[in-house]
Amino acid sequence: MSKDIVSTELISSKIYFIRGAKVMLDRDLAVLYDVQTKALKQAVRRNIQRFPEDFMFELSKKEFADWRSQFVTSNSDKMGLRYSPMAFTEQGVAMLSSVLRSDRAIQVNIQIMRTFTKLRHMIAGHEELKKAVDELREQTDKRFEVVFSVLDKLLADNEKPRKKIGF
Repeated sequence: MSKDIVSTELISSKIYFIRGAKVMLDRDLAVLYDVQTKALKQAVRRNIQRFPEDFMFELSKKEFADWRSQFVTSNSDKMGLRYSPMAFTEQGVAMLSSVLRSDRAIQVNIQIMRTFTKLRHMIAGHEELKKAVDELREQTDKRFEVVFSVLDKLLADNEKPRKKIGF
């Protein structure tokens, strides 16, 4: 098995959730592919027909500001940013391999695809766990319904005014 050029952890840290999709930004991909962001964007623009909206979209100023605020990034992160960042979905990243033809781009692309697959499996595992917890909660609620009704009766009995004994 060959040694990974980029770690799975690094790739995972560069996957964000924007517009309801897991995406990677052009600047992060450029670093991973070891190309300039400008060169990556030019390659995409020359082949724009390969990148429909569900493969790649440009972040609005508000989306970029919201994204930045999530990570409390410094102003140096914005330096040189004249154009809106491009966000690539998993399919868009896969399509990048057809426009960026270096050996490194191919290897990094393979690793990114594997990382997206791992994340999908992890999310599926969490969904199964969530479903099991919800079922357990439902069963527990049914079992404790009797207990809660008895407690409610006891509390209701305590609220009734008592007759005074004596003076």
